[in-house]
Amino acid sequence: METIGMIGWALLILVLIWFFSMGIRIVRPTQRALVERLGKYKRFRQPGFAWIIPVVERLIKINITEMMVNAEPQTIITKDKLNAQVDAQVYFKVKMDEASVKASQYNVFDYKYQIVNLARTTLRNIIGTLNLNEANSDRNRINNELMSTLRNETANWGIEVVRTELKEIDPPKDVQDTMNKVVKAENEKQAAVDYATATETQADGQRRAEIKKAEGMRQAAILAAEGVKQATILEAEGKAKAFDLINHAFIGNAQILKKLETVQASLENNTKYVIDAHTGITNVITEQLAGIIPVEKKSGEHKQY
Repeated sequence: METIGMIGWALLILVLIWFFSMGIRIVRPTQRALVERLGKYKRFRQPGFAWIIPVVERLIKINITEMMVNAEPQTIITKDKLNAQVDAQVYFKVKMDEASVKASQYNVFDYKYQIVNLARTTLRNIIGTLNLNEANSDRNRINNELMSTLRNETANWGIEVVRTELKEIDPPKDVQDTMNKVVKAENEKQAAVDYATATETQADGQRRAEIKKAEGMRQAAILAAEGVKQATILEAEGKAKAFDLINHAFIGNAQILKKLETVQASLENNTKYVIDAHTGITNVITEQLAGIIPVEKKSGEHKQY
């Protein structure tokens, strides 16, 4: 009996260990968890250790990190009746608060699957109102309208639409070939215009350089002519001053010579002159002839030589 009792206790302990170990759960930092008991919501679990009653309770883990779903390529008829191949991506995440986590499980059946189909439907509605050229040139508008629609439609799903990206809008092959030819022609036209503009700019630069060069040569010629003119004027002024000095000296010497000739003639003929001591001839005689000194006149007399 004692042996049977010990085996019973051992089995009971093993069952209890198994029971409690079966209820151990670990919630990661990137997750939040919901605990249901007998099919009803019971409590919310944060990251860390969690224990549930085996068989009776169930723990549902929800990823709260940002996720991406591909809307899958689809053919959409544009406003101008062209078939465009369109593909997009949607980035979203489940909000980490309890109400949002519950909404992601109880308000929508499968939010990943449904957001993909919602994005596809929204793209058809948006691009169907645009021409192919408008759709290709206004992708930001398509992204903004798609994201706005998804946010409004998923407001009670407990998720947040972070952003949407329009991956591609491919027209039919024949249309694409035509568009490529048009783009090529436009590029060639622009290249020709750029080349013509560059050539014109280069020619204009050369013309300006020639004008500057001619202006420089003209200015140099004017300065050279001014220098020659100034030199000629200075040379003429120098010659005129020299001539004036020579002429003045000549006239002065001629006057003195004339006076001396007069004195010489008077001395040779033994002619007597009465000369005032203050006349110019006296100065000539006294300055030019050594030893002849005028005699001062006395009261009532005249000097005689």
